[in-house]
Amino acid sequence: MAVRRIVTNIPATRLDAARGFYEGVLGLDLVMDHGWIQTFAASGASAPPQVSVACEGGSGTPVPDLSVEVDDLEAVLRRATDAGLPIEYGPVDEPWGVRRFYVRDPFGRLVNILAHPG
Repeated sequence: MAVRRIVTNIPATRLDAARGFYEGVLGLDLVMDHGWIQTFAASGASAPPQVSVACEGGSGTPVPDLSVEVDDLEAVLRRATDAGLPIEYGPVDEPWGVRRFYVRDPFGRLVNILAHPG
């Protein structure tokens, strides 16, 4: 038995806002839309499913609801600020080797956007 996928489910009533953030800001593709649920995914990405359990978010920050690794943090940061989203933390280079910032999605979830410099 192997876990093949883990999907975070976020309760929301404004699915159009989900598209604006997850598709518009993060650049994810809408891969399923049944009218009552939308699923967004990164085309071509392959990473093993992961679940993190934490008592803090690192550097004294709150635990984020989601962590999203991107290949171009500065581009996502520009899209987030262009969309008028307040940046709640960062951008900052953390001592454990990631560059990241925190932003809230339209439903109030704290999203940790990160990249591994490389």
